[in-house]
Amino acid sequence: MYRTLLGCVLAGLLCAIGVAADTPLLPNQFGPWQAEAPAQTLRAQELGAGLAKWPNGERVLAEAGANKIEQRSYKNGADEITVRAFVLRDPSSAYELYTFLLAPGMKDLGLGTDSAGGERDARILVGNIVVQAEIPARVKAESLRELLTGLQAKADSSPLPPLKSYLPSSGLKFGSEKYALGAEGFRAAMGSLGQDASQALTDAIGFQNGAEAMLAEYRGELRSGVLVLLDYPTPQLAEQHLHHLEQALPAEMKRAGATVERKGSLLSVVFAASAKEAKAIRDDVNYETQVTWNERGQKATDPPIVVMMYKIFLFTGLFLGVATGVGIAFGGFRLIVKRMFPGKVFDRPQDIEVLQLGLSGKKIDPTDMY
Repeated sequence: MYRTLLGCVLAGLLCAIGVAADTPLLPNQFGPWQAEAPAQTLRAQELGAGLAKWPNGERVLAEAGANKIEQRSYKNGADEITVRAFVLRDPSSAYELYTFLLAPGMKDLGLGTDSAGGERDARILVGNIVVQAEIPARVKAESLRELLTGLQAKADSSPLPPLKSYLPSSGLKFGSEKYALGAEGFRAAMGSLGQDASQALTDAIGFQNGAEAMLAEYRGELRSGVLVLLDYPTPQLAEQHLHHLEQALPAEMKRAGATVERKGSLLSVVFAASAKEAKAIRDDVNYETQVTWNERGQKATDPPIVVMMYKIFLFTGLFLGVATGVGIAFGGFRLIVKRMFPGKVFDRPQDIEVLQLGLSGKKIDPTDMY
């Protein structure tokens, strides 16, 4: 009976897990849009035009760690939308894929913090989910808002990498932002920005040591170039890879004036820019380091030092008074019990044993100890 019951419980759990695994990510309907058919689960090789037109698309997707790729078509009258959802292992990996799918010329769609698209397509980042949609020209991207709200409840809400906030906003060419967690993403990013990502340069970055890369193109009157930011877990690692990168920079990049600079645990390189333009871009990087020598200092809202010392002495005196009172009470109680019941509660000679070394002939009397 016990084995039968246990088998039923395990079978129920397996069925529940199977049902949860088969539950589609994309809904049957959102707003006026109705799904035409069940959702399709795709592999990277089956994406066709979705990633094949992007260099290194399959390798970047493998590096980002796609757990699931789901596609579904929706109709609203004569209009049709095809939605593809990539589920990545975490928001940082999803941000790598999202920036990989960006291209210059796209515009901000205003659907959340990170969304971009053209006349017939859209890319939206929702936690650890990247949504890619093919939209007819007469349909507004705003139609996807209800779908994104539903996906937000299923997505990982962990924060995005802080490296993205270090990019200067002045002169930034929208759609050129690229984030890389590994060598494939970095090579694809450099290629999309028209820069040579040689193998030596990629190896010198040290992605295996936890490095992250953020790239963007800048165009303006006083600034023009490609900014590469490399963030490391510690300043020591940044200093170590600084020398590696200086040696790995191709000769043509060095002749063009490209240099590697360090600020804390952040390295920066500006390609395709003059020394003046590179300095203008670097000066606007939103990264500051702070060194503290001790604990927090005195603030205006803190109480005066006299009040603090008064409270210290007051509570210390109260503690000593309580400890003294408890000690006297315990000693008085013991003394009263010994006077009223001598040798019956405390200090009973028949229950006391004293170890003797036998150095003298006199036997120790236990009562002499009290």
